Amino acid sequence: MNTRKIKLNSVKLLLALGLTGSVFNALANETITIGASPVPHAEMLKFIKPALAKQGYDLKITEFSDYITPNLAVTQKQLDANFFQHQPYLDQYNKDHGTNLVTLVKVHLEPMGVYANKSSEAKFIQSKKATDILKGSKIGVPNDPTNEGRALNILQANGILKIKAGVAYPTKKDIAANPYNVQIIELDPAMLPRSLAGKQIDLAVINSNFALLANLKPTRDAVILESKNSPFANIVAVRPDELNQPKMKALAKALTSPEMKKFIEQQYNGAVIPAF
Repeated sequence: MNTRKIKLNSVKLLLALGLTGSVFNALANETITIGASPVPHAEMLKFIKPALAKQGYDLKITEFSDYITPNLAVTQKQLDANFFQHQPYLDQYNKDHGTNLVTLVKVHLEPMGVYANKSSEAKFIQSKKATDILKGSKIGVPNDPTNEGRALNILQANGILKIKAGVAYPTKKDIAANPYNVQIIELDPAMLPRSLAGKQIDLAVINSNFALLANLKPTRDAVILESKNSPFANIVAVRPDELNQPKMKALAKALTSPEMKKFIEQQYNGAVIPAF
């Protein structure tokens, strides 16, 4: 074959690669698939996406609005990881479903808050007495075991009710004293802001991710806010076989970087708190 022709074809090939370099690089990147709640989890993942791309990882984010599907997707290997839950929830999920998902990294705390609907809030502001909105009120709480227990413990810490001794994650069946005669309404976590806005309930104990999604700012709108010493930090969960993979280590490092800490502090103004 003609040597000159070979060289010419080689030049054409290099030019073609140059023109399609971005496509080539994208194909060369290793993919990390992760499921997340829209706010703040997906927002945080989108923030680190460019940094991971520079390291050769293409972060593909799938958003979920429920607390069951993300764990199921990781267990069934449809996703590499998920980012939406805290450790007690994962422990309970593993126990209930016979799974063995593990924690890759602890990232942030979303303080749970108690919110009032507009009518109840106005009554409270006018009187400055908590009893005015507590007596006989309907209080919505998340209906999954760990978050319901967390919500009831917040209500207990603020003197609204009393839980039986020795129950770590109580349900409304474990209420020992109810001085204000409140009604505890168990609802899907995503439904709490809507039920509050629609005045089906007077108060709601809402996770910060769902509060933010409903344009409720915890540090501004919550009438009661969970203590910063809460153990319910949000985590990234993976299968055990993924735990020591280089791409998972890169993901963990990016989510606990100084840049991420600054992003959380500036973006959420105390509604989301770094846990690293």
